[in-house]
Amino acid sequence: MRRLVGLAFACAWAVFAPLSAHAQAPYPSQSIRFVVPYAPGGLPDTVARIVGQHLQERVGQSVVVENRAGGGAAAAVGALMGAPADGYTFIVTDGGIVSTNPALFKQLTYNPKDIIPVALLGRTPMFLASHPSLPASTLREFVDYVRAHPGEINYGSSGVGSIHHLSMEALKAALHLNMTHIPYRGTGQSVPALLGGHVQVIFAAYPSIAGAVDSKTIRLLAQNGEGHWFQAPDVPPVSDLVPNFDLATMVGLYARPGIPQPILDKITAEAIAAANSPAAEKQMRAAGIEPAGGDAAALDRALKREIAKVNEVVKTAGIEPQ
Repeated sequence: MRRLVGLAFACAWAVFAPLSAHAQAPYPSQSIRFVVPYAPGGLPDTVARIVGQHLQERVGQSVVVENRAGGGAAAAVGALMGAPADGYTFIVTDGGIVSTNPALFKQLTYNPKDIIPVALLGRTPMFLASHPSLPASTLREFVDYVRAHPGEINYGSSGVGSIHHLSMEALKAALHLNMTHIPYRGTGQSVPALLGGHVQVIFAAYPSIAGAVDSKTIRLLAQNGEGHWFQAPDVPPVSDLVPNFDLATMVGLYARPGIPQPILDKITAEAIAAANSPAAEKQMRAAGIEPAGGDAAALDRALKREIAKVNEVVKTAGIEPQ
């Protein structure tokens, strides 16, 4: 009997020990997916790829960046919510899915409260860039020209409700400008539209327009953050004409509900370390991005400030939720 019982325990150990070892495997034990709700080439995509590169060096697992543009971030959020709550799928994005979309759309395919802040990764202003055909080399000259040609200037954006769109609408409302909005699906489309002269002006993050700035095929007139930016210190902030104007963009890492807190704590710490590493900082600064590695609480505070600003812009600009 003792031999039979011993044999039974031995068999049970042989069957369940591998399962137990698998269940307790250290996190992460497989590839991590960063979903970006925009086309390749924009600010969130750039941050996702830089941080992802250095994160995978730290954790020993690959980080795959997956672009899911369109649908007001519905496709990206759907990918996040449809993934298991195991800490292997995250969204890297600006605050639009939490701050902007609720202010612009009466109905969403997701609940913004289900988007969990994980880590603050970087921030950057959006630059007001114009086509050389526009006879304005300063923000004041641009304002004067638009006022003298009401309705004749087309401006592009990365889509209705994007920070590019809201920044221009805030500028229009504050300075009483009349321009026509041409929405595109991300900066991968809006920047070529500007270069081709299909629109005369856009707000865009520096990574999206760096090449055009270097080749002098566009002009930088202003930027939507506070103070002067290290990448382009000669470009004045919009706040020189509009006091307290600040719609600089932050990029963060977000998760779905249900992920165990120890896993969230782990990915937060590793993502912050990756974003603040000397190599990542050098890459981000070269792309015009200020590394801003911060924890979930820091991202949550920044989101609350952004929500207040976005609601004010929507109200001031008279944008009706659709």
